[in-house]
Amino acid sequence: MATNEEVAGETLDKMTENLARIEELSQRLIKALSARNPPNPGLSGPSQELFARAASSYWAEMLENPGKLYERQLQYWGESVRHFVEAQQQLVQGHAPEPGELTDVDESLKGDKRFANPLWETHPFFHYVKQQYALNARAIRDAVQEVDDLDPVEKRRLEYFSRQIIDMMSPTNFLGTNPDALEKAVETEGESLVRGLENLVADLEANHGEMLVRLADESAFELGRNIATTPGEVVYRNRMMELIQYAPATEQVHETPVVIFPPWINKYYILDLKPENSLIKWITEQGYTLFVVSWVNPDASYADVGMADYVEEGFMTAIREAKAICNTKQVNAVGYCIAGTTLHLALALLAKRGDKSVRSATFFTALTDFSEQGEFTPFLQNDFVDGIEREVAEQGVLRSFIMSRTMSFLRSNDLIYQPAVRSYMMGEAPPAFDLLFWNGDGANLPGRMTVEYLRGLCQQNAFVNEGFDLCGERLHIKDVKIPLMSVTCQSDHIAPWKDCYRGFRQTGARQRDFIVSQSGHIAGIVNPPSKKKYGHYTNDDLSGDAEAWMAGATFNEGSWWPRWEAWLRRRSGKKVDARTPGDSAHPPLAPAPGTYVKTKSSD
Repeated sequence: MATNEEVAGETLDKMTENLARIEELSQRLIKALSARNPPNPGLSGPSQELFARAASSYWAEMLENPGKLYERQLQYWGESVRHFVEAQQQLVQGHAPEPGELTDVDESLKGDKRFANPLWETHPFFHYVKQQYALNARAIRDAVQEVDDLDPVEKRRLEYFSRQIIDMMSPTNFLGTNPDALEKAVETEGESLVRGLENLVADLEANHGEMLVRLADESAFELGRNIATTPGEVVYRNRMMELIQYAPATEQVHETPVVIFPPWINKYYILDLKPENSLIKWITEQGYTLFVVSWVNPDASYADVGMADYVEEGFMTAIREAKAICNTKQVNAVGYCIAGTTLHLALALLAKRGDKSVRSATFFTALTDFSEQGEFTPFLQNDFVDGIEREVAEQGVLRSFIMSRTMSFLRSNDLIYQPAVRSYMMGEAPPAFDLLFWNGDGANLPGRMTVEYLRGLCQQNAFVNEGFDLCGERLHIKDVKIPLMSVTCQSDHIAPWKDCYRGFRQTGARQRDFIVSQSGHIAGIVNPPSKKKYGHYTNDDLSGDAEAWMAGATFNEGSWWPRWEAWLRRRSGKKVDARTPGDSAHPPLAPAPGTYVKTKSSD
């Protein structure tokens, strides 16, 4: 049995070792931060005018009704003092209130997984901290709700940014008031904090000084080895994209090929994460010749690339090359998210040109009518878009971490603060999760394209209003008249299904099918039949608004994939012998997943 002196010596040795590691990490931290190239300041928060107008409105209301202000303040002060006195008494007694004694302040955080540790209820100090946080959060929310004469858009932005302040100030985000982190530090003799610092420094080094917490263990995945493994070949390449033709999985295939256009904000392999949930693999197994576009990850040399370049060198070129390889007159096209929006533009352009190369089109979570901007409202106003214009003018591209950060702040507790607590305070390694690995593998956006998309489509909503000027034509949503299907997701916060439906109803097509899948922007689309997880809603009557459509909809168990395939089959022609990738004019250039997909935004 070790003596007290031996235990003390081991502890001292451990402390000395940790101090040496901290000194080394501190030097790396300073070096990583010195490499930071911060985004334009206009992207770090809203214009101060928003808060000035809110404050002016709030105080104007209070001057008219000062009693209301005093009542609010006295209530806040009274509850704060009461919480403090109760905490003092509980410290003397050695325990927090019994469950039956919990107040409405405690109840407001009931079920919040941030406060799952029993110490938040049983320890007087932590119970007091939690109560005061809940009280402060309520005071901020009440103050925002009492601002009455702001424009609805500005009110929505104020609510969003005040919510960000509330989430940021959670006591769980600070070591001294996070019992989980403190317990882990004691249990590991401070080792967890050193590992956390190592994780922080590694993240800063990987992102040129930007603090973007890793959500997945990147070393656990390798493209082409255990993710994006469906066999195929790159059969065409230009500066905008690589066109991958996948190997057939059946002896015969439908004559008309399928061309999928994924979003270029992220990488295409969301549709090919692993064999059991790969839409790409599943499509080949249903007997189709499948082409998928893998977009280039642009650098500053792409600054002047605009929407027209994506349409002409991406969409039009991929359709042309797929037709040539398969010796067909038409293809069936699919567009996901921003690529679905752009596919609609491309279809309108084909209609203007009298080109019938696309037999049918399917849209996955694609917006075309931006009159309602949903959760992106805070970021689509002039102050932020002005900041983006200044950013891309300086950098040439909208760097991927800016878009990633924006998306993450829509779910800040789940995608920023809790992962940061686990990584930096608890010293835990991120999980080996393929979806989160893909989520962290973003792409830059060309400067010109970014501004055209934000100004012309999102802000001006030109495609459904007066028309969007592109490639020498004025394009309108009503120009598209081929058979269409739109697949949306019930809890999608990026492309809400009701907004997708509103735009889809404005197309000129007579044959239109609309589906609402359960779940969100990714899980609702990557929903293989074998999982038997999420169902979907259908309704052939698109004459009413979204509420009327859902009220008359039928719920169907299981994935929408088979329903879509049956719809696609009717538009895909006879069966022909399966095609191997490429032809004499399109020799294979590289095996799938290709080369463009492997370029990191930080390279």
